[in-house]
Amino acid sequence: MRLANKVAIVTGGGSGIGKAIVQRFFMEGARMVIADRDADGAAALAKELGRDAFGVRCDVMDHESIDSLVRTTIETAGSIDILVNCAAIYALTPITEVSPEQWAKIFRVNVDGTFFTMQAVARQMIKQGRGGKIINLASQAGRRGEPLGAAYCATKAAVISFTQSAGLALTKHGINVNAIAPGIIDTPMWDLVDREFARIEKLPIGEKKRQVSLAIPIGRMGRAEEVAACAAFLASNDADYVVAQTYGVDGGNWMA
Repeated sequence: MRLANKVAIVTGGGSGIGKAIVQRFFMEGARMVIADRDADGAAALAKELGRDAFGVRCDVMDHESIDSLVRTTIETAGSIDILVNCAAIYALTPITEVSPEQWAKIFRVNVDGTFFTMQAVARQMIKQGRGGKIINLASQAGRRGEPLGAAYCATKAAVISFTQSAGLALTKHGINVNAIAPGIIDTPMWDLVDREFARIEKLPIGEKKRQVSLAIPIGRMGRAEEVAACAAFLASNDADYVVAQTYGVDGGNWMA
């Protein structure tokens, strides 16, 4: 078990990719802190996993909530060794219809929330003095534009950028900061995206999923467990020499 005796926080850990990462890290021996706005969902997952997991309600738009997450983790588990920033929201909107409110909200969650959670945990890791691993969830959308996802693409480009800066700044403290850029991953979130495409592009439900699956070089959508496998590598000692990188887990989709 590569993460034995490590304490890991996963934001957005109650569902989707975050949940898959929580489950994989737990299998690898980590003690899990499941941070999510949905406190009931986080608690249910923690109960399912057992005594080496606990849920914490956390809204990454709220700085006090982030600070409370760090305090609660230290009080309960004693340290923080790993952080995965998975909490994010998506917006599918024609570029001429993006409102200032929508733009601001998606940046507050995806950029500010990720950055300031990373900052708060990095401060704790520096205080502990034994390094750590931080993994930020970006997206293939951060590497290319999408006609209906301008705000989301911009936020994920920002995540890739500040991951590079943080990686260079924190490596002197033994903290490895990297990112993962998933492609099209078959999660409940993508079912919502499919329905939005159906509404905007007048498509049958499921048609957009079928179209994007055919366009991926590997021939299918990805699984959340495949993103979790990459996260487990980056969180482990196997990735001690990996700094400020963004790993694509996309079936070759970005290159295509």
